[in-house]
Amino acid sequence: MTRPDYPEARRSDDGDLIHGTSVPDPYRWLEDESAPETVAWAKAQDALLAAQASDQPGRERLRARVAELLGAGTVGTPVWRGDRAFFMRRTAEQEHAVLLTTDLDGRERVLVDPVALDASGTTTLDAWQPSKEGALLAYQLSSGGTEESVLHVLDVATGAPVDGPIDRARYSPIAWLPGGEWFYYVRRAAPETVPADEGQYHRRIWLHRVGTSPDEDALVFGEGLDKTNYYGVTVSMDGRWLTVGASAGTAPRNDLWLADLGDGAAGTLEAPDLRVVQEGVDASTSLHVARDGRVYVFTDRDAPRGRIAVTTPEDPSYESWTELVPEDAEAVLEGYAILDGDQLRSGVLLCTWTRHAMGEISTHDLGSGRRTGAVPLPGLGSVTGLSERPEGGHEAWFGYTDHVTPSSVYHYDATSGETSLWATAPGTVQVPEVHARQVEYASADGTTVRMVVIAPAKEPDGPRPTVLYGYGGFGVPLTPGYSAGLLAWVEAGGVYVIANLRGGSEEGEDWHRHGMRENKQNVFDDLHCAAERLVADGWTSSDRLAISGGSNGGLLVGAAMTQRPELYAAVVCSAPLLDMARYEQFGLGATWSDEYGSAADPEELSWLLSYSPYHHVREGVGYPATLFTVFDGDTRVDPMHARKMCAALQHATSGDRPILLRRERDVGHGARALSRSVALTVDTLAFAARWTGLDLL
Repeated sequence: MTRPDYPEARRSDDGDLIHGTSVPDPYRWLEDESAPETVAWAKAQDALLAAQASDQPGRERLRARVAELLGAGTVGTPVWRGDRAFFMRRTAEQEHAVLLTTDLDGRERVLVDPVALDASGTTTLDAWQPSKEGALLAYQLSSGGTEESVLHVLDVATGAPVDGPIDRARYSPIAWLPGGEWFYYVRRAAPETVPADEGQYHRRIWLHRVGTSPDEDALVFGEGLDKTNYYGVTVSMDGRWLTVGASAGTAPRNDLWLADLGDGAAGTLEAPDLRVVQEGVDASTSLHVARDGRVYVFTDRDAPRGRIAVTTPEDPSYESWTELVPEDAEAVLEGYAILDGDQLRSGVLLCTWTRHAMGEISTHDLGSGRRTGAVPLPGLGSVTGLSERPEGGHEAWFGYTDHVTPSSVYHYDATSGETSLWATAPGTVQVPEVHARQVEYASADGTTVRMVVIAPAKEPDGPRPTVLYGYGGFGVPLTPGYSAGLLAWVEAGGVYVIANLRGGSEEGEDWHRHGMRENKQNVFDDLHCAAERLVADGWTSSDRLAISGGSNGGLLVGAAMTQRPELYAAVVCSAPLLDMARYEQFGLGATWSDEYGSAADPEELSWLLSYSPYHHVREGVGYPATLFTVFDGDTRVDPMHARKMCAALQHATSGDRPILLRRERDVGHGARALSRSVALTVDTLAFAARWTGLDLL
């Protein structure tokens, strides 16, 4: 190997003095993506990447196999309104999943097809919500990966547009009132009413009348509150009860209010009388006012793994809660469904759980919460999208997937206790035989952590090229799921490992909190110890081990490579946070300060600088081969993080292994077209294969 000829990147004397601490920032000029110097540097990085990737054998074979495995397609669980179902599905030929409905005669019909709206494939369907009767559909679209959703409403029977476009509706829930004339939703304040650099914040809850200008909407809630607040809003099926939730950014806690809307038949421009359910409490809680008149409380208050309580809408205060389903000692409560149809002698409550990241469904007596049994699942995998008929019934639907099973949907009938297959992914694929096993290991502080090792059916005859994947943040659990990239890697003879690091919620909210803020180093230690265990057990060796992560997982692998560069042969770092001294000033960074800490606080700055990858790059170190992947439309995590880190590593590394940057236009942090998913997967897997020794031929 010879050291690549890296593009020139000047080192400046830029930096900050923060709370008396000098924080150098030699590549600050790379924060300005439109500056001529940055543009020239980025184009030179494109050329370097192309030259490095041009001669690798096996890429086209890998591309074909990944596309073939993704040809399974996807299907989502249905949302029911009367006898009409709404659901998502993608076939092998489609770039994006489309939203379908079943008409009253049972025939399927497409309601929203992103490619029909934009043949370039850069428009995505971000969210959707049918009205309570199913006659209207609110849906949100964004373009170029920006996730800047624009809200529309259509007539379900005809597909004709009814309302919209309404902009500034990113991450907006839609809460319909009965009759479909009004809905509550979340919209950012007009740009001219907020500071120039805060346009992505300042959300408000509004009441909108279908067919009228959003300028006439009534402001319901949010004025004068924290600029980073995210809001939830729901309306009970009968239209009487309005629930409003607020959380500061992504904080794992929320305030909660409930209002009586009266008969709920029509909107009112008067502000509802919101009564406090929970305020200033360090817990996450949601409410559902059911047909039986009870309020079901889903909370981690006094129960880090989650529990369900019941109360009355007249007095939903904490003191009135009566426990229905208690916290489990090992499993984490993920959701529930209420089956209370007239066909049942007594109501049934379904609860979904994850036990060490594996999905379960339990059945309970609705009145007492007493556990009565379990719903059988096809294997050890993930349960997704549990749903019931909101007007009452005896049926439920849920999704299932695991490492070798594409998405499928099952139907549960509470009258018989039987479960049947409702829908499968539309494509047919031949999935390779692999073996998955869950391995426990000890982290640096002795905490037991789990990882899933997926390997070829044939037992390894020595260390194999391995990808170790992790996330470890924001309470996001890593549960089993069908992955074309994972299967293609293992089929080629590699090992793929998914680590359930602290910072996720695989073991509840405490697990999350032990990996956030001042505890963030635990997450990195969990990854290092996973790598050491894989080497000790003979699965791999340091020169055959790649680590991979995106977003917060990009921060994970960025910290890992700077803390233990000798432990890893290759790093795939996608859409990462890497400059933790300035992350709050870009993208949606200000909403994450509860997760990481804020540079505005001296103590919290010390947490951030203790691991900030950009600030721990050291000259003369032989760093692993590293591929950064960034997306120009990313409005969550600014690509400046990867640009600055790439320049720092290219300058500092003493080794010959390349430091590369892959840029992609007209796509962002989230959903993307199928062909773009294939291309990204191939590029990242081929890079990992090259530097861990996996033969793609």
